[in-house]
Amino acid sequence: MHLSKLAFYLGAALSAVTTRGNAQSLEVRSPKAQLSITYAPSDGAISSTPAAFVYITSTPANSSTSEIIAYTAALNGKLSPITGTPFPENVASMAVNGKYLMASSQASPDINAYTIESNGSLTYAASTNYAKYNDPGSDCGNAGQVFFDHTGATLYVQEFNASSACANTGIASFTVEKSTGDLSYLSFVNTGAFPGNSLAASFIGNNVYAYTADDSACMYWEFYGFSRSSNGLLNYLAMNYNLPTPPSTFSTYLPNQAAADPTNHVAFSMAPADPPGCASGPLQLATYTVDASGNLDTTNTYADMPATSIATVYDMKMAPSGKLLAVAGQEGLQIFHFNGASPITKYTGLLTTEPINQMFWDNNSHLYAISQSSGKLFVFTITPTSHEEAPGSPHAISSPNNIIIQPLPRN
Repeated sequence: MHLSKLAFYLGAALSAVTTRGNAQSLEVRSPKAQLSITYAPSDGAISSTPAAFVYITSTPANSSTSEIIAYTAALNGKLSPITGTPFPENVASMAVNGKYLMASSQASPDINAYTIESNGSLTYAASTNYAKYNDPGSDCGNAGQVFFDHTGATLYVQEFNASSACANTGIASFTVEKSTGDLSYLSFVNTGAFPGNSLAASFIGNNVYAYTADDSACMYWEFYGFSRSSNGLLNYLAMNYNLPTPPSTFSTYLPNQAAADPTNHVAFSMAPADPPGCASGPLQLATYTVDASGNLDTTNTYADMPATSIATVYDMKMAPSGKLLAVAGQEGLQIFHFNGASPITKYTGLLTTEPINQMFWDNNSHLYAISQSSGKLFVFTITPTSHEEAPGSPHAISSPNNIIIQPLPRN
C-alpha cells in the first residue's frame, strides 16, 4: 500500500513540473498536504522564494562616506549578499515602495531614487532637490527620516530647519513618478519641533491618519497626528485625545513614540511624569483607538499597561499582522503581544541586551534590527507563539546607521 501510494504521488508530481528559466517547480499533492520545491538543475541545490531584501547604510572603517550593504533574506532569515554589494552611495535614511529605494543624500539636499532590480541590486534612477521648495532664497533644510504611505505613491521627508528663516521643522510631501523615480512637490507642513523624537509617522490601516509623539526632556510633549489628503499631501491634524490614568505618585503620562496596527489602533510608549520631570524607570505601553475623525482614545490605566524592560526607547515597530509589537532601545529589544483595543501584554524578555537603534519587520515573521554601538545586525524569527534568532545572526556591520526592508513578494 505504501509503495503504490508513493508511485501515485510521484506520477502526479512529474505531471506538475513547470520550467521557469533555469529553475523548475515541482509540486506533490495529496489529500492532506502540498509540497512545493524549487530547485536549480545547474547545481542541484534546493532553494526557495526569498523573504525580503535587506538594505543597511554603513560607514566603512577609515571612511567619511557611507555605502549601502544589501542582503537577500531566505525564508528562515538567513542572509546572503546581493550581487554588487556594497553599493557606493553616500546616503542616510531610506524608504522603499516595492519599485524604488529612496534615500536622503549626505552630500547634498537631495532625495536619491534607486530602482530595486529583480535580484535586489540597486540602480540609480533620479535625484530631487528638496531644499529648493522651502522658504524662497533660503535653500535651507536637512532631511531626517523619509517614509511612504501604505500605497508607496507618496514620499514624506522630515526636514529640520526648513522654514521661517531656517528655524522650524516639518514634513514635505512628494508624489512619486512611477516611471522615473522623480519626485513632484506637493507642499510643506510646519510642525515646529517635529515628530516623534525624529521618527517617521505611522499610518493606520485606512492610510488617512498617521501618528507619532514626542516627550522632549519631559517639558515639551505632544501627540502628533497627520491627515493624508486624496492627492497624498500630509496635513497636520488637530485632534482630541485623552491620557491614561496615572499612578498616584505621578500627575500624568507623556507620550513617547507610536506604532500603528493594520486597522485603527495605535500603540504609544508612555512615560509616567510630573512635568517638568519624568520617571527614571522603564516606560509603559498604552493602546489607543482612532475614531472616524482621527481622534485618539484609550481606556488604559497604569494597572493594565505593561512596563518595558527598556528605559530609553529608540524605536517601536508593529508587525504587519498587528499582533506583535517590537520595542527597542538602549537596553536591547523586547516583544509584546498587541491586542487591538485591549491592553498590550508582555511576551518576551530582552532578546538581546545590545542597544538597538532601528528595526523593521518583513511579511514572513522576521524582525531585522541594527545596533550602532556594537556594529551588529540581528535577525529574529518571531511569531505569536515562538521566537528564535535566525541562522548566522548577529552579523558584523561596520558602523550601521540606517536599515530598511523590502518585503517579498513585492506589492
